[in-house]
Order: sequence, then C-alpha cells, then structure tokens
Amino acid sequence: MRQYRAICFDFDYTLGDSTDSIVAGFQYGFAKLGHPIPDRETVRGTIGYLLEDAYTLLTGDEDGDRRAQFRAYFLEVAKPRQREETTLFPGAAELLRELHSRGVRLGIVSTKSGDTIAYIMDRYGLGDCLEVILGSYDVTCHKPHPEGLLTAMERMGIPPEAFLYCGDTVLDAEAAQRAGVDFMAVLNGTTPAEDFLPWPCLYTARDLKELGEAIRPHTAQPDAALL
Repeated sequence: MRQYRAICFDFDYTLGDSTDSIVAGFQYGFAKLGHPIPDRETVRGTIGYLLEDAYTLLTGDEDGDRRAQFRAYFLEVAKPRQREETTLFPGAAELLRELHSRGVRLGIVSTKSGDTIAYIMDRYGLGDCLEVILGSYDVTCHKPHPEGLLTAMERMGIPPEAFLYCGDTVLDAEAAQRAGVDFMAVLNGTTPAEDFLPWPCLYTARDLKELGEAIRPHTAQPDAALL
C-alpha cells in the first residue's frame, strides 16, 4: 500500500465554506459592471474556478480589462468578509491535526488568495499544521493546470508517488492527473460523485470524516512517520 509523505488539499468546498462572502462579491462585481445579478446557486457552481474564469463562464465576457476589474470589485467586498466569516467543514480541523501528528507534511493548493487562506487557517489555530499554501497569486497557470501541485512538490521535496491531492471538483482531479499524483475527492461542494468517474480518483468521500478514513491506511503512525 502506498504511503503518502505529503498531502495537499484544495480549500473552497474541500476544507472551508466561504459561500456567503463569495456570492456577495460576485453580486457586487456584476452590478458594478452592469451585468445581471447572479443568484446564489449560479455562483456556487463556479466556486473552485479562478475568479476571472468564473466571470467569463457566467457572462461570456473575455475582455482582459473587465476580467481584471471584476476581480478588483469582487475583492472589495469578499476579501474582508472571507477572512472573518469563512467556516471550516466538520472534521477539517481534526483531520489536519491528526495527519500532522502522524508526521504527514500538509499543504493547500487553491485558486483562493493564499494570504486569505493563511489568515483563515491561523484564525482556526491550524497554520502550524501547514507547510505550504499556494493560492491564485502564487502561480502563473491555474487549475486544471498542474503548476500549483508541481510547485508544492518541489518546495516540499516530495516525489509524485509519495504525494496525495484532495479536492472537490474535476478541476482538482485533472490537475492531479496532469501532475502525476494520486487524487481523492470529497463531496462538500456542487460536483456530484458521477462527475469524477472519468478521472483516476482513488476514493470519493461523502464528507471529511469519510475522507480521513480513506486516507488513514496510507499514513504512518507518529512513531514511524516518514519525515
């Protein structure tokens, strides 16, 4: 059985829920740019995409200046709210602390701003569990491109065969495949289980408790951890 020395997670709808602040940011940005205001469920379906790509998906607008302006408007409203209002899914803190205690090296690779993720994780007392946090400003190419995962492995000095990525969207699954690493899915978001069938997904968990049960056999006990 493969033993993982490092595990990285996506953030939104994998570990945390920032829905209210993200919806508020989208609605503000769309109003400022003169677009119809998207409803909550429409916005939820784009969470996990780069902000600019989500904007284009919902509007069809590919203009670079307006894409950039949408990000700026979005952050005016969403960033301060995300830092204070984001919640973690049940079991997230316990899973990270358990894996850290076993000597597994942990990180986050997300399209959310890395400084926002770091702030949230520090607020929950989990910053010390994380070795790497890579967000939207830390890479040139975003998921499903594998740059974030490849960068995480390089920084941690971990080969692909000892690395696991966990996420909630097919963007995460494709990024893992293209990086040559194993992938497990968790159904905390809007992606149904059947959407992962075309991808080499080792396990699809209903929640983080089940994900932890799937990961546990692949990690060493604390006194035998591979550091």
